[in-house]
Amino acid sequence: MSIAHGIRQLGVIGAGQMGTGIAFVSALRAKVPVLIHDTSPTQLSNSLSFLSTLLAKDVSKGRLTPSEAAEAKDRIRVVDTLTALRDVDMVVEAVSEQLELKKRVFRGLRETLNEGAILATNTSSISITKIAAGVVPEGVEAASEAGRRAASRVVGLHFFNPVPVMKLVELISAVQTSKETLDRSRAFAEACGKEVTTSQDVPGFVSNALLMPFINEAIMCLEKGIATRDDIDKTFRLGMGHPMGPLQLADFIGLDTCLSIQQTLYTGTSDSKYRPSVLLERMVDAQWLGRKSGRGFYEYNDN
Repeated sequence: MSIAHGIRQLGVIGAGQMGTGIAFVSALRAKVPVLIHDTSPTQLSNSLSFLSTLLAKDVSKGRLTPSEAAEAKDRIRVVDTLTALRDVDMVVEAVSEQLELKKRVFRGLRETLNEGAILATNTSSISITKIAAGVVPEGVEAASEAGRRAASRVVGLHFFNPVPVMKLVELISAVQTSKETLDRSRAFAEACGKEVTTSQDVPGFVSNALLMPFINEAIMCLEKGIATRDDIDKTFRLGMGHPMGPLQLADFIGLDTCLSIQQTLYTGTSDSKYRPSVLLERMVDAQWLGRKSGRGFYEYNDN
C-alpha cells in the first residue's frame, strides 16, 4: 500500500531539542527511518542519549512495549556529513533562528539531495519565501522553470516544543511552494500523529505573531516595575488558567529564541509594537537564556 506522503527516509538537520523531538515522532509514529545530522559530535551524542531517555520513559509508563521502543530506536541513525542524506525523500531543518545560517544549510541541501526531496524548515518566525529564494541556483532566474522548480519544494513545517508532547504542526507555504509539496508535508505531519493548521508566510506566522508579543509585554511589565515576576506569572496561571506564566514560558522556550523571534517580528513589520524589551536584550547579552542555561527569570539547578 502506498503512503500518502511518500517519505521512505527522513533527514533532520540539527540535533538539538527540536531536531531530536522531530526525529523521535518520525521514527516512532510515522515509522520512517531517520538520519540526524549536526556539525557537533557532542550534540549528536546528546541527541541519541535523549532519544533513549524518551523511549525508556514511554516504556516505563506503559505507552510503549520494549519491542516497539527498540524498533523506533533502530530506525534512527546519526550521520556526520550532508552527503549521507543524499537519498532521503525529505529533510526537516531545525537549526538556530538565523536567516543566513538557514540559507547556507538550504544551499547545501540543494547541492546534495535529489531534486524530488522536500526541503522543510522548522523555523518559528523567518520568512519561508526568503529561505526558498536562497535555494535557486546561482545564475538561474528565480522566475524561470528551473528556478521555480527548485524553490517549489521548500515548505515551513513548524513543530512545537516539546515535540513528543505538543499535538500541533503549523504548515506554511512560501510564495513558491507547490501544492504537491504542501500536500505531502501535511500528510507526513499527520503520520507523525500531529494536527495541522496553516498560516500565510508572515512574520511569526499565527503562533508566534500572537505568543511573542504577549511574552514581550509581560517582560516589559516586569522591566517597568508594574508587578513582580511571581505576580505576573501567578496572574496568568490562576486568573487565566494557563499552565505556566509568560515569564516561566519564556525561560522554557529560551530567551535567545524569544528575542530572535521578536526581532524578526519587529524588522519584518517595522511596527513599534513589536520592539523587543530592553530587559530581554540585556538578559540574552548576559547569557541568561532560561532553563537551558540554568538561569533566566528563574534559576534552575537541574542542569
